[in-house]
Amino acid sequence: MSANPFDAPVRAGKNSPVNVQLPTDEQLVLKVIPMPRDVNANGDIFGGWVMAQVDLAGAVIASPYAEGRMATVAVNEFIFKQPVRVGDILSFFGKLVRIGRTSITVKIEVYAEHFCAQGKYTKVTEASLTYVAIDDQGNPREVPRAAA
Repeated sequence: MSANPFDAPVRAGKNSPVNVQLPTDEQLVLKVIPMPRDVNANGDIFGGWVMAQVDLAGAVIASPYAEGRMATVAVNEFIFKQPVRVGDILSFFGKLVRIGRTSITVKIEVYAEHFCAQGKYTKVTEASLTYVAIDDQGNPREVPRAAA
């Protein structure tokens, strides 16, 4: 195994094949490259760092419906399928799942492509998050576009 993470081969596991198709029914909301400061003791990207990026991507999907302040109130599901390495290009795809009276639930899927092997994707994470529209005091308020 190479000591340089940029030389690492594109990963393929039986549950996450290389060169999967990107979703066509979801919106690309974020692309980011994790850096060396984001690694854990194993040399992989911190799961918490990935979670923070997923939360940002989910907020991009939810914000047009909230039309104002909102807060993340639940991580309904979070699955790490494959490790993320320094230099991977991460693509975050998302879609609206549900609008409630005060809440908005979104689905986010994260795909990695090795910096030196672009165009071949591996699904690394999937998550479901719920946001609640809040007022200036932090209290739940109705989602303005809930009736839309």
